[in-house]
Amino acid sequence: MLDFNFYNPTQIVFGQNRLGELDQMIPANAKVMIVYGGGSAKKYGTIDKVTSALGNRSVVEFGGVEANPEFDTLMKAVETAKSEKIDFLLAVGGGSVMDGTKFISLAMHYDKEASDILFHGFAGVPSSKATPLGCIVTLPATGSESNSFSVVTFNEQKYPVMSPLTFPKFSLLDPDFTITLPKEQIANGVADAFIHVIEQYLTMPVDARVQDRMAEGIMRTLIEVGQTTYNDNENLEARKNFMWSATTALNGIIGVGVPHDWTTHMIGHELTACFGIAHGRTLAIILPYLLKERKQNKRAKLLQYADRVWDLREGSEDERIEGAIAKTEEFFNSLDIVTNLTHYGIDDKGIEKVLSNMEKMGLTALSETQDLGLDVVKKILVSAK
Repeated sequence: MLDFNFYNPTQIVFGQNRLGELDQMIPANAKVMIVYGGGSAKKYGTIDKVTSALGNRSVVEFGGVEANPEFDTLMKAVETAKSEKIDFLLAVGGGSVMDGTKFISLAMHYDKEASDILFHGFAGVPSSKATPLGCIVTLPATGSESNSFSVVTFNEQKYPVMSPLTFPKFSLLDPDFTITLPKEQIANGVADAFIHVIEQYLTMPVDARVQDRMAEGIMRTLIEVGQTTYNDNENLEARKNFMWSATTALNGIIGVGVPHDWTTHMIGHELTACFGIAHGRTLAIILPYLLKERKQNKRAKLLQYADRVWDLREGSEDERIEGAIAKTEEFFNSLDIVTNLTHYGIDDKGIEKVLSNMEKMGLTALSETQDLGLDVVKKILVSAK
């Protein structure tokens, strides 16, 4: 196991009928800005419920954060927050709203051009102050409710933003707030959470037994409850397990002391930036073909994955690996996610656009071993057609 530090200060408030506790989690004299996305939060009364739970606090609303939060939109939110002298931010939505709110919290106090926040990558934003924030999750998927990461779109590129200052102070996870989600978003969320685990697990063995077992447990749970949640809005126990799986997939605990990959995400981000395909779907398209291309590099962990996640113990090693990859793709297909690029109208010209964008972003040495160049990315994309 590799050396690591682990820190996660986010308080999780999990379960039904917990919104009444919101009043206890935000300072009584705070001026709060609620940040949300499209009209559904208004349409289904979620914003009204949240506002009511905030009691006598002064509340400002900012809606319209996109599914892939745009820098320009977020800067409008920053201007509003500054002019209104906001001292607490409350994200009500899914990963994009939470990501956008993290950016707002930093940009309110950043002493350089706010766009500079986007260019520090995994080194982290050099900032000493951020407005505190909390989250109310309406779409489980990204795990953004319990980590310090976010992704922001700027000039048709997606940029990772990291800062220990943007851990939410708390996140409220109530499955009732997810009941009105379209089925497609549930499918995307299940795929997103599953592949978050894969990126931290399907790399190389380092004898991290606790992390491996936890990762395998999350994946098996998503396999068990994913389709149930997708098909049955009334099964709240399945939905609770889905919500907690999405959080634990990226709250840091399974990723300590192990190598990470994230190639699927880097390619997926460009598919979203270029063609507007939902994030979870881009990951589900790419992953099976990446695993086929890299099956020798990931051989040991693929065999472990086949055994412990898919119960494949018969046949040759190659047959078990191929079987595990096939079952992974079948799992995404069972959620009605089509796993080829042609379905989304992406041809050879589109592939070249993705490769060009990746080169511009410096994404030329990917994977846990940093030996996956654009030539290999092209093979993956061509095979995914």
